[in-house]
Amino acid sequence: MTSSSDVLPASRTGARLTLTDAGLGHPDAPVLHGVDLDVAGGEILTVVGPSGCGKSTLLRTLAGLLPPLAGEAAQDTEPLTGPSADRALVFQEDALLPWRSLRANVELPLAIQGLSRTERRSKAESWLARVGLAEQARQLPHRVSGGQRQRAQLARALAPAPRAVLMDEPFGALDAQTRAGMQELLVDVLRGTGATVVFVTHDVEEALFLGDRVALLGSGGLSALHDVPRPRDRTAHDDPARVALRRTVLSSLGT
Repeated sequence: MTSSSDVLPASRTGARLTLTDAGLGHPDAPVLHGVDLDVAGGEILTVVGPSGCGKSTLLRTLAGLLPPLAGEAAQDTEPLTGPSADRALVFQEDALLPWRSLRANVELPLAIQGLSRTERRSKAESWLARVGLAEQARQLPHRVSGGQRQRAQLARALAPAPRAVLMDEPFGALDAQTRAGMQELLVDVLRGTGATVVFVTHDVEEALFLGDRVALLGSGGLSALHDVPRPRDRTAHDDPARVALRRTVLSSLGT
């Protein structure tokens, strides 16, 4: 098991991500208006809303891929001007390069950072071990399962020690058992990194399990932010506070 000092240097902390009176979308297709959002460093924020409400647009704005149409998007009070190595993106499709082994895929962003071959191999192997893929390190992506490919994608995203990880329904294509395992794994591997996470999902139980807070999108804006009851416990289905929050989130989805 990797120690936290192997994962994120002590000098690095999670990025604070903010939107201030922000309009989001494309110039010819605005989606969200007047969004005020403050994601604290090290927080896991889950984002829920009906299809087409702007969840992915919100994520891409925070990634620096879409400039806000109005207002401001910022990291640590500095305006976002484009993508940054500080912010890693993880999608539902794993996007691993099929001709590279799992280890070589994880090494790729480390090579871009300028690490030596020895350093990047060591970090890649450490992260693959952390996500339970030590024995599959030399396998090509098509030789492993969908869940294992997502584990490799998670290792690739976290290996360069980003200060924020932006995740767009990364477990949506997995079966229920594998999905639950990936949720547990995500919580485990994030422990000690200090990274901020914004996690988009359609799955209410996933949002309530992972999130420190859950953001509800709808009607062209951010409709509500709720703290999620803790401790993080799958068996606490009947906890009154959790039941009430689940009802609120389901109502926001129109279900």
